[in-house]
Amino acid sequence: MANIMLGKAAEVQLSQIPLSNDIISNRIEDMSKDILAQVVADLISSPAKFSLQLDETTDVSNLSQLAVFVRYVKDNVIKEDFLFCKPLTTTTKPTDVKKLVDDFFKENNLSWDMVSAVCSDGAPAMLGRKSGFGALVNADAPHIIVTHCILHRHALATKTLPPKLAEVLKIVVECVNYVRNNALKHRTFKELCKEMGSEFEVLLYHSNVRWLSRGQVLNRIFVIRVELALFLQEQQHCHADCFKNSEFILILAYMADIFAALNHLNKQMQGGGVNIIEAEENLKAFQKKLPLWKQRTENDNFANFPLLDNCVSKIEDVSGIGDISVPAELKQTIATHLDELAKSLDGYFPTRESYPAWVRQPFTFSVETTDVNDEYLDEIIEIQQSQVQQELFRTTTLSTFWCQQLVTYPVIAKKALEIFIPFVTTYLCEQSFSRMLDIKTKKGNRLCCENDMRVALAKVKPRIPGLVSERQQQKSH
Repeated sequence: MANIMLGKAAEVQLSQIPLSNDIISNRIEDMSKDILAQVVADLISSPAKFSLQLDETTDVSNLSQLAVFVRYVKDNVIKEDFLFCKPLTTTTKPTDVKKLVDDFFKENNLSWDMVSAVCSDGAPAMLGRKSGFGALVNADAPHIIVTHCILHRHALATKTLPPKLAEVLKIVVECVNYVRNNALKHRTFKELCKEMGSEFEVLLYHSNVRWLSRGQVLNRIFVIRVELALFLQEQQHCHADCFKNSEFILILAYMADIFAALNHLNKQMQGGGVNIIEAEENLKAFQKKLPLWKQRTENDNFANFPLLDNCVSKIEDVSGIGDISVPAELKQTIATHLDELAKSLDGYFPTRESYPAWVRQPFTFSVETTDVNDEYLDEIIEIQQSQVQQELFRTTTLSTFWCQQLVTYPVIAKKALEIFIPFVTTYLCEQSFSRMLDIKTKKGNRLCCENDMRVALAKVKPRIPGLVSERQQQKSH
C-alpha cells in the first residue's frame, strides 16, 4: 500500500518499523470483536427471528471445530453472516454442541426464543431423534424447525448404483489411482496427453465425501479415454482392454451424463441466499424429468444423455471398433438406475404440503376460494389493492418483497418470512472449512482460528476509524 501511494522509498522506511510480537493478532482480535458486536446488535434488533446453520469438522491438529452461520433480516433485506467457530475440546456429543451454542448465546444476550430454524448435516450427533442436537434444541424451544442439509440428502440419495454401473466406477477409480499414485506414471501420462493434443492432461482423484467428485472424475475420464487406454496398454495394466469394450464405453458415457445432470442440480442449490422454495422447485423439476428420461431411453432416444447419444449416433468413434448400439440389457440397466434414483430422491425428499399460494403470488390468488387464516386475510386484501406494492413485487425478489412489508403488514410478512429465513443447506459452513485449511496450516496448528475466520469470512466490515481512534499513538522518543 505504501509503495502504491507514496513510492518505494516510503515502503522501505515503513518496513523498518519494528512490530511487537502480538500486534498483528491483537489487531485481528479487535476487528473480530467489532464485527461480532455489529452482527449481534443486528440480530437483537432484527424485526423477525433469525436462523442458524452449523456443521462440525476436524482441523489439521485433530481438533473438532464447530462453525455457525446466521441468516437474519436487516434494512428490509435477508442477510447471511458468520457467527462463530469454536473448538469442541473433548467429545463431540450433542450435549457438547448444545452447550457451546448455549454459552455463546449467554455471552452475547441471545436466546433460543429469537431463533426460527436450525439446519445441520445428517450426523446422528446433530439429527438424532431422541438425543441429537436438534432434539435438545426442541426440548428448550419446540417452535424451532430443525432440518437436514438438502445437499447432504442429495448426495445420499444418489450414492447407490446398480452392480454393473458400480463395477465401471470401481474400474475408473482404480485406473485413476494407478496413474496418480505414482509420480513417474503421472508425469509420463501427462506427457502423452501433451503429445496427443488432449484437452486435459491430468486425471482427477475420486472422493466419496466431495459432492461433485464422481461427475467430474467420470467426465474427465471419458474425455481422455483414448489417451488413458493407450497408456494402460503400454503399462500392460489389467484394465487396458476395458477402454476398448463398447459396452464399457457406453456405460461410462451414461454415467458421465447422469452425474453431470446431478452435479448441475447440486450447484443450483449451492451458494448463499437459497431458500426452501427455490431448492424444492429445482428438485421437483429434476424428479419430473426422470420418468421421461427412462421412457426415452426405452425408445432408443438418448437425447438427454449427450455423451451417450454421441456414441450411439456415431458422431465420434469412441473406441475404434466401428458401429456402436446400446444392447437391450444395458438399456434395462439404465432404466433400472433411473427408477432407483427416482425412488431414492422421493425417499429423501418426500412430498410435503405446498406453501401458501399468497406467499408466492399475493396478487393473483382469490381470497374467496382460498383457505386463508382470518388473521392474515385483511392484510392480504390491503396488499392486493395497493398499486405501490404491485410495482414493488414486479421489481424485487420474493424474499425482499416480504421483508419490506414488515412495517406495514407485520402479521403476514412474519408468516411469509418463516419460509425464507431458514437455511436449507450447510454450504456456508463447508465453504468456511476450506478457508480454515488456508488459515490453520500444519506449521500454525496451535492457532485459535475464530478471529481470523471472522475477519476473513464476515460480510460485515470492521469499523476501522472507530478502532483507530481508540488506540493511543506511540510517539517516538
